Amino acid sequence: MIHPTAIIDPAARLADDVEVGPFTVIGPDVEVGPGCRIGPHVVLKGPTVLGARTRIFQFASVGEDCQDKKYAGEPTRLVLGDDNVIREGVTLHRGTAQDRGETTIGSRNLFMAYVHVGHDCVIGSDCILANQVTLAGHVTLGDHAILGGLSAIHQFCHFGAHAMAGGGSIITKDTPAYVMINGNPAEVHGLNLVGLKRRGFSREAIKALGEAYRLVYRQGLTVEQALEGIRTRFSLPETEAFVASIEVSTRGIVR
Repeated sequence: MIHPTAIIDPAARLADDVEVGPFTVIGPDVEVGPGCRIGPHVVLKGPTVLGARTRIFQFASVGEDCQDKKYAGEPTRLVLGDDNVIREGVTLHRGTAQDRGETTIGSRNLFMAYVHVGHDCVIGSDCILANQVTLAGHVTLGDHAILGGLSAIHQFCHFGAHAMAGGGSIITKDTPAYVMINGNPAEVHGLNLVGLKRRGFSREAIKALGEAYRLVYRQGLTVEQALEGIRTRFSLPETEAFVASIEVSTRGIVR
């Protein structure tokens, strides 16, 4: 299960059934859960926790020191949930003492080739980051977020649950939940209707989200006026999540 050319620190903790490919290096303070498959030429540095059934392809670097100049070697962490897929050349960095001290990633995410996740990011579950997506430090991604290839998100931005960005998007503001954005700089192009239907959202919820979207983006209202209108007219969990994703914004929302 472990190739003889792999170098594994005695202080690393691997479940009994973990597979490790040739020339992979696993350092101390790395915990690898059951069912994980780690390919050749991978570097795992700790403190890092990999959940069950994680699959890592060749040349990925997981848990390396961050690229923040303020980082001074503090023992920060990277924590991943279960069933994540990390493709070729992906880089996932640990946190910084200046923020949460931890980069946190949920479960069932797909990180395609050459994705970069910077320090202190918080990524939900069931997200897809296509080839060469770049997240600066302190970025937050909601569940089921989809980022097209070569997209980049500015530090401290929030990208809402079930939102989608087209390929090559440059995202410098916060993205509300459920919307589609595209461009440089990114602009909103409507609700992510295809994604919502595929994930089983009810007709009632989709209709309400469409009306909420129009209040924010089509009626010429201030954000505060639009949110008050949504709260007055709707009480669905989906519209509440839409409102919450805007209220959390500190950089202004993509328009």
